[in-house]
Amino acid sequence: MAPSRYVGILALVAGCLLPSGVLALWPIPSTLETGTTALKVSPSFYFDVQVEGAPEDLSEAVAQAQYYLANDKFGRLVVGRGANDTTALVSAQTLSTLTLSLTGSATAEPIASEAVKPLGTRSEEYVLTIPADGSAATLTANSTLGLYRGLTTFNQLFYYYDGVTYTLIAPIAITDTPAYPFRGLALDTARNYYPVVDILRTLDAMSWVKINTFHWHITDSQSFPLEVAQYPELAINGAYSPLEVYTASDVQYIVQYAAARGIDVLMEIDTPGHTSIIAATYPDYIACFDETPWATYANEPPAGQLRFALPEVVNFTASLLADVAKDLPSSYFSTGGDELNTVCYANDYPTQLQLNSTGMTLNDALNTFTEVTHAALIAEGKTPVVWEEMVLNWNLTLSNETIVMVWISSADAAAVVEKGFRIVQAPSNYFYLDCGAGGWVGANPSGNSWCDPFKTWSEAYTFDPLANLTEAQYELVLGGEQLLWSEQSGPQNLDPIVWPRAASSAEIFWSGKQPTGAPLNVTEALPRLHDVRYRMVQRGLNPINLQPYWCALRPDACDLTA
Repeated sequence: MAPSRYVGILALVAGCLLPSGVLALWPIPSTLETGTTALKVSPSFYFDVQVEGAPEDLSEAVAQAQYYLANDKFGRLVVGRGANDTTALVSAQTLSTLTLSLTGSATAEPIASEAVKPLGTRSEEYVLTIPADGSAATLTANSTLGLYRGLTTFNQLFYYYDGVTYTLIAPIAITDTPAYPFRGLALDTARNYYPVVDILRTLDAMSWVKINTFHWHITDSQSFPLEVAQYPELAINGAYSPLEVYTASDVQYIVQYAAARGIDVLMEIDTPGHTSIIAATYPDYIACFDETPWATYANEPPAGQLRFALPEVVNFTASLLADVAKDLPSSYFSTGGDELNTVCYANDYPTQLQLNSTGMTLNDALNTFTEVTHAALIAEGKTPVVWEEMVLNWNLTLSNETIVMVWISSADAAAVVEKGFRIVQAPSNYFYLDCGAGGWVGANPSGNSWCDPFKTWSEAYTFDPLANLTEAQYELVLGGEQLLWSEQSGPQNLDPIVWPRAASSAEIFWSGKQPTGAPLNVTEALPRLHDVRYRMVQRGLNPINLQPYWCALRPDACDLTA
């Protein structure tokens, strides 16, 4: 593409930039005031928790913040990594305390309890003030969850050089609140298995950028690694190995670990498609199991979908979903519903026999299946979440509370909200982290991934959640998420394929705009995202490089217009 076009685009976004002193903050706060005074952190710095009945996970969060403050040892991303800051630090005041408190009417609930409240009822806002004169900094919020969000911001403000932890932008005043209640990351752990430790590390990284939902796509056609109390054979027969199973205790530990970091776990058991592996336990429940050529019967191998027209399959699925959902604290559970292959059912004798004997159409049968399975979840206190096909490709009776994930294209959001449903923006043309790695099916050496090209952080960052919607429809947008489908991923490349790219949507849906009111733009954001990336490295993550190190030390020097 001609360079002149890039120059024209970048020139449009070069204005309204934040001051260079706030490079550390991600997502950028909704309101921010900074000064130009250096301030050192005392070697004896402590967090003063003035919260009556402080829950244990708040104490753990404070200990975590104390650890990051002492051990990040992150040098400022400039030539010399802070060597030129030493003169300013000679006369700098010393900060000794951050006082944490809740507002007068707030009660101290565990962070884990606050994190799983229904969307729209969580309190994540906070106020952080750091004077320049060395007097106590203050962090106040309406909930322990808000305090946790403020602690993550506090930890981003400080750099390190030659034994000194400091900031150059005191005094600092931040009042912050998220633009959208849902900010997610989806991970597919069925195509390839991820050990628990890798999921925990990912949850840590999510918390650093205020992502609050882990969308766990835990089963698919290739494997069923989830231990289900009522149906233990599903994992026994469906996991890749006995060592590649998420036990009930694994799931509970992950859910609790996430919640203590302000993250709700939205589990997905995709139905009625993406279920071939269930045939290993219940062969009569699956249509076109492992049929070939697979491309006739499925979007990817192996073929196989639930025979949802059969009453016994409907009852099994409702029981399965309810048994999994009842032990999860989240208010939400995803039943999937994407990529149903109708050719499979047209050629499946048991399905056709059932439809012909009852006079039902395939749509009728799917409607019954969905009503029964969703009713089972609603009875467990869960709000169903589905993929967009359930609304756009089929004529189904869904609860008005149902949340719809828009994934095929960003252009589909308008059609979904037109039907009155709340949506989560997860468009493959912006937010799919697996795109651009080339085709993975065999005997196709020139194949590409279906969603080429690779989605750069900057392409994702240009996404507009409200595009093509009317102002009256804005409230139906709950937020969004980036997603990693794992056909070509596993624990070996988890960090670099997700980070720091997944921070793009984190800022879109937390900040929405710059503190000045100007739109978010990639020119302003890149130096801050470098900070995110290099601080992640300091904390043991393995995120991909965004640019050569030379560029990271020289903000804007590698822009096309430089």
